[in-house]
Amino acid sequence: MEAILRDLSSGKTSVGEVMAALRDLPYEDLGYAKIDSHRDLRRGFPEVVLCLGKTPERIVEIVRRMSASHRLVLATRASKSIYSRMKKALTTKRVTYHEAARIIAVGTPPASRRGSVVVVTAGTSDVPVAEEAAVTAELMGSKVTRLYDVGVAGVHRVLDRRDLLRKAKVIVVVAGMEGALPSVVAGLVEAPVIAVPTSVGYGASFDGMAALLGMMNSCAPGVAVVNIDNGFGAGYLASIMNR
Repeated sequence: MEAILRDLSSGKTSVGEVMAALRDLPYEDLGYAKIDSHRDLRRGFPEVVLCLGKTPERIVEIVRRMSASHRLVLATRASKSIYSRMKKALTTKRVTYHEAARIIAVGTPPASRRGSVVVVTAGTSDVPVAEEAAVTAELMGSKVTRLYDVGVAGVHRVLDRRDLLRKAKVIVVVAGMEGALPSVVAGLVEAPVIAVPTSVGYGASFDGMAALLGMMNSCAPGVAVVNIDNGFGAGYLASIMNR
């Protein structure tokens, strides 16, 4: 990095060349984790910490290291106890817990939001996954509208909101059971639809597998499907498409 900056100072390289070089600089190796500190240069948003499978101490340390050089750091699938630890450890940072989404945000969220992402659920049992998608998209700078409990068991509920859906730039549809709602929505709008199967349902739903297969076999064009309960992935993709 020092050599690159010296070349920039002496005029041997351009700002564009420096930015290209920074995109591939080494990560920070903590031994138990390798922090990709330049992901925001390549992807437009910093690395996000998945809390599952990590000890509280390591989660806090990873986020502490990342927040030293990033305006906003997210930790997903985070419990209240993790949030309490992080708030005590990062006293100089703004630490916010989005309980329904199970997301911790460390730093300053975007001051303004752009575009239009609509997050739709089939039922209220799908709301936790939908909130993970909605909060992720909001923290990445998207303007999000929520439309919950409008599943196909009462299809008139979603039909009544066609005007809202048709104004969206991207739509995230979250559903369990048979997973039919994304097909219905995609048949009504021009915008791309991101389908999120949830593990909501009885025995033959196979913890979301039935919804996943139903969404992947959608007869409506313009539907992309993420993994079961992957609200984060849907919100991230929606925000990228909304830029």
